[in-house]
Amino acid sequence: MLTGEIRNQVDQIWNAFWSGGVSNPLSVIEQITYLLFIKRLDDLHTLEENKAETLGIPMERRVFPDGADERGRAYADMRWSRFKNFEPREMMTVVADHVFPFLRTLGEEGSSYGVHMKDARLGFTNAALLAKAVEMLDKIPMEDRDTKGDVYEYMLGKIASAGQNGQFRTPRHIIQLMVELTEPTPNDVICDPAAGTCGFLVAAGEYLRRRHPALFRNEKQRKHFHTRMFHGFDFDPTMLRIGSMNMTLHGVENPDISYRDSLGQDHTADAGTYSLVLANPPFAGSLDYEATAKDLQQIVKTKKTELLFLALFLRLLKTGGRAAIIVPDGVLFGSSNAHQKLRRMLVEDHKLDAVVKLPSGVFRPYAGVSTAILVFTKTGVGGTDNVWFYDLQADGYSLDDKRAALLPAEKQGACPREALSEEEHAKNNLPDVLMRWDERNSAEKKRPRTAQSFSVPKAEIAASSTYDLSLNRYKKVEHEDQLHAAPADIIRDLRALETEISSGLTRLEEMLG
Repeated sequence: MLTGEIRNQVDQIWNAFWSGGVSNPLSVIEQITYLLFIKRLDDLHTLEENKAETLGIPMERRVFPDGADERGRAYADMRWSRFKNFEPREMMTVVADHVFPFLRTLGEEGSSYGVHMKDARLGFTNAALLAKAVEMLDKIPMEDRDTKGDVYEYMLGKIASAGQNGQFRTPRHIIQLMVELTEPTPNDVICDPAAGTCGFLVAAGEYLRRRHPALFRNEKQRKHFHTRMFHGFDFDPTMLRIGSMNMTLHGVENPDISYRDSLGQDHTADAGTYSLVLANPPFAGSLDYEATAKDLQQIVKTKKTELLFLALFLRLLKTGGRAAIIVPDGVLFGSSNAHQKLRRMLVEDHKLDAVVKLPSGVFRPYAGVSTAILVFTKTGVGGTDNVWFYDLQADGYSLDDKRAALLPAEKQGACPREALSEEEHAKNNLPDVLMRWDERNSAEKKRPRTAQSFSVPKAEIAASSTYDLSLNRYKKVEHEDQLHAAPADIIRDLRALETEISSGLTRLEEMLG
């Protein structure tokens, strides 16, 4: 947890950029990422120096070469520990004219920590702002991995709170819920084909540190964790830099965070490679058939991005691999052939485990779309027995544009530090989701359809030729409850109406092509 003092320091840095003319929150975090990367390079070099001095051997990896660059500036001056003491104008000259060209050189050489710096540029010309940012970042204690990760997460939170470019960030408590549902193991190979800031991969890494600390005492598993476990793809270079830094600051040494148009490139090379997919892909878009990977069109003929991503996940997973993904409600009940084919595949050809209906305000203020979490296992031979449904009505925050916390921090998230009372459960359903999930093969099968969660036999889902997976199709409301409907029930009915309207609009869109 960050202290109030550290939060204030981060806020001061953020405000300094805004007052210095860098007003786009994504640009602010990008420029801070560059500075943190430059500081990390110096830390790596210092670590190698200390190691060589202690052991009395030559340095194995020298980040900053001896001598000077082509402009005659000593590489030693490009180290954070050196230029942080320069006066502002000289610091600006060194950073803009020498350090950033050096970063781009690292990228061209294919360095593991410089690969996303090929087009790095300092985004402002205010020397006083640079000096102030360097001074403030230098004061923040970044020695501890947890602190480094928390500081960066706090900064990333400002992207969403600013209401701009927030589509890049899934709420962290929803990510935590999805990671807990899938329970990553030390042997998993985890992929997010729409990685953004790599929130899912970071959360999976933190879960493993917490639940499987012994993996770091096993050389093979430790190497797997740092070099082969995590794979994130995106086609936005800014997101790749931010996501890569997020992983680095959370203690993953060399993750595979790489450029890829996930829907446009063929996936023959890594089909069946991953054992766990965690993702919140972009949806509500359409692609031309010509722009879509042919191997995905072979699974399902469609232009809709949400369906193409679902086909992609099935393509990437190995047999026995699991997935927890966020989909718009239209995937659950859409009437097109592509919608029905994919639902049938999940139910009949693989093992559909759960549908967790999310409140429509989860992604506010930047999106009000109704969504759900699908949890499934790729088998290729079926296996669906019962599908578990949960009607998640509260996630700990208000469901309006403000998204204000309804509970103190220790009672938020899927795994709160303090137990919740029944009254508090009405404000945060996430812990209850996990508790009932663990009972999905026992007590949950006996719950009535009027409950917040229940199981539906595969035969009942298959009885409908459309394989409808919308919760409202199976949920029942007792007549007496309807007569004395509480506000929460009225809200639920309105959401059901919203779902039906959304379905109608989806069908109309399909009819119009």
